[in-house]
Amino acid sequence: MCRHLAYTGPAVPLGRLLVEPPHGLYRQSWAPRRQRYGTVNADGFGVGWYAGGDPVPARYRRAGPVWADPSFADLARVVRSGALLGAVRDATVAGADGEAAAAPFAADTWLFSHNGAVAGWPGSLASVAATLPPAELLALAARTDSALVWALVLHRLRAGAAPGPALADTVREVAEAAPGSRLNLLLTDGAVIAATAWGDSLWYLSRPDGGTVAASEPYDDDPRWREVPDRTLLTVRGTEVLLTALGGPGGAPPSVPAPASASASAKEPRP
Repeated sequence: MCRHLAYTGPAVPLGRLLVEPPHGLYRQSWAPRRQRYGTVNADGFGVGWYAGGDPVPARYRRAGPVWADPSFADLARVVRSGALLGAVRDATVAGADGEAAAAPFAADTWLFSHNGAVAGWPGSLASVAATLPPAELLALAARTDSALVWALVLHRLRAGAAPGPALADTVREVAEAAPGSRLNLLLTDGAVIAATAWGDSLWYLSRPDGGTVAASEPYDDDPRWREVPDRTLLTVRGTEVLLTALGGPGGAPPSVPAPASASASAKEPRP
């Protein structure tokens, strides 16, 4: 269910990360290598990016498959940014709300994407949705599980939560209400990336140019890619990558770094 990618670092053309890699997000729309659920991500796509000096991101989204959009390759070739979030979509409910349901969702300075599905949607989250103010429910970007999850995250961000805790608390709340949900969330404000691995794959790459990528799967065969363990929060701030164990629904706040291993570490220094 979907593939997504976020990047912060030196400014590069969008296509350098999304189109040019041999297994980039563009190719993952029809031939993902590590997708556990679904096979084709043709129900929409989008990319959001930040321009220098402007904290509010721009977005380009479409309801159809990325390979059917003749304008995207040109846009990705010439637009440069030091921070972006891109996604290709395999819809939980086919056709739901078209372009409005395509990630990234955006509000204030934030970009957000959800790779996964809420089990038992929509009934499973009725009680959770009722905790949001009516005005926030009426402002949902689309009638999808991802849009509601985004509303829950945004509510916490606007209440003052940091990016990592906002994602972690939302994942635990949704997982408790809807066991078996897949909740790989991805969030950035152009400076910080936060992401969760909960039921699907998540990887990160510390690039030699000083940038960092968090993605559903590697876009090439660079041996520096590291897989994030399941039920883990990934936070990227500057040159620091932090992995934190999430635990299960109702668990303590994520404050204990994940143990180092051959595939991931609590803090990953740049090579």
